Amino acid sequence: MEPTNLPLREAIAAVVASALTSHAIFNRWEVKHLLAVSFLLGVVPTLASRPLVPHLGPVKGLILGFLTYFGTLLSSIVIYRLSPFHPIAQYPGPVLAKVSKLYHVWVVSGGKQHLYLQELHERYGDIVRFGPNEVSIRDASCIMPVLGAQGMPKGSMYEGRHFWPKQHTLIGSRDPKEHQRRRRPWNRAFSGTALKEYNPMIQARVQELGDALAARRGQVVDLAEWIGFFTYDFMGDLVFGGWTNMVREGADTSGLWKVMKSGLKLEFVYDHIPWLSYYTRSIPGIGKMQLGRMAAAQTMKRLAQPAEKKDLFYYLSNEDGSEKEDPPKYVVASDGGLAVVAGSDTTSSVLASTFYCLLRNPEAYARLQAEVDKAFPPGEDVLDPERLPDMQFLEAVINEGLRLFPAVPSGSQRAPEIGSGGKAVGPYFIPEGTMTRIHFWSVHRDARYFSAPGTFWPERWLAAEGAAARPAGFVHDANAWVPFSFGPSNCVGKALALQEMRMVLCHLVRRLRFRFADGYDPAQYERDLEDRFVASVGRLPVVVEARD
Repeated sequence: MEPTNLPLREAIAAVVASALTSHAIFNRWEVKHLLAVSFLLGVVPTLASRPLVPHLGPVKGLILGFLTYFGTLLSSIVIYRLSPFHPIAQYPGPVLAKVSKLYHVWVVSGGKQHLYLQELHERYGDIVRFGPNEVSIRDASCIMPVLGAQGMPKGSMYEGRHFWPKQHTLIGSRDPKEHQRRRRPWNRAFSGTALKEYNPMIQARVQELGDALAARRGQVVDLAEWIGFFTYDFMGDLVFGGWTNMVREGADTSGLWKVMKSGLKLEFVYDHIPWLSYYTRSIPGIGKMQLGRMAAAQTMKRLAQPAEKKDLFYYLSNEDGSEKEDPPKYVVASDGGLAVVAGSDTTSSVLASTFYCLLRNPEAYARLQAEVDKAFPPGEDVLDPERLPDMQFLEAVINEGLRLFPAVPSGSQRAPEIGSGGKAVGPYFIPEGTMTRIHFWSVHRDARYFSAPGTFWPERWLAAEGAAARPAGFVHDANAWVPFSFGPSNCVGKALALQEMRMVLCHLVRRLRFRFADGYDPAQYERDLEDRFVASVGRLPVVVEARD
């Protein structure tokens, strides 16, 4: 069939109209299916270019048609995103960030998203538009309406970072009702009774860490790396009844840590450009898939063993019989892999950062050491968990470490459901589908909520509880402290992470002495800190010394 001989001007207008229609379709339905995308970006411009052929010939006609189509499509997208008609046009932010999330990914590719968003908040205020359809909030009054029980469901970043799975892990579940159902075994696994059963596992691994560091007295060690070894070893014990022995071997012989670190940068890109992983999820060798295979192998190994003790797997696989039906093995493997990662990277980064703060503040280090020595005199078991709740300064040190260096600096993404009409969040209105984050890093370091916000000052927690004098003008808003997130999707392993941190700090401070390695610039630690959704720490070189 011969193309209709439209006048050249009308033929070009038809191409423009086709591009504008495609933009409207992409904008309304967020088309991702490969066939649909191929049709809109391949078939449509080809058909729209046909009326140009009689005027310019087949080659020039197609070239002009495609250039006109894609030029119009891109121009329409840019103009709309910068126009006052965009749903979040009223919120300030960098112009290029409003145009494309690629700009944000490029700017923070070095891992400094926490600092960049903090800088944007200082420049633009408490709400910043840092993507075409995403805002960051620094206002503590918005924590509850965004993250609370009546808040928003999770955003599309969880689809992207988990490669659009048919069955999400617990952390990736975006349906609030499904999340509530999936969380039941996790709640049982982290109940007070269950945590007491895990204490021997923590004690054994902490003792192993202390022994390994004691054997290296007088040497320079990377304390952050050794803490990471400990958290991965312990979580392997807790989830699968054993997986790695990094502390014992002094290296990542299993390859687990290497797989995880290699995937952090890639997952960070997918967090912000979730549709990209929709098309790359089948590429072999991607870190998340490697982790999935490793977790599946450990799941089959654990299923073949009788339950010798009540570990996390005991609850996730329904060995306790609390659920009507056993979950599929692939769900258990997926949740198990999640637990190892979520319980390792987060706890290790906070612990390493807390040690860094103690080493930079010798008075706080000495006070903690004195409290530990008093609670555990010579001959007493420093790993006895019964005495930990009474150690006020220890708790203050941990809280302060979590405030300054939260495990998830930029928060997790939320968005009002499509069809909801949007949601009022404090003084702001968030249109439906708009991705929203509470920037924990900025909230924790805001003088409106905490006195001397950039200072490591554990005593603030004692003053807030009346256990120490309050300085004049003292400010302490406990509602602005959200290191474990908030609401129904908060960190289910909070109590376990705190118990790990208490035991590690007590044991190492009681048994050994640490100081920065000669020639090391302590400021380098913060320069090396990266925000890859979870905080990623660099080296913490210290000299290990025996205590008298």
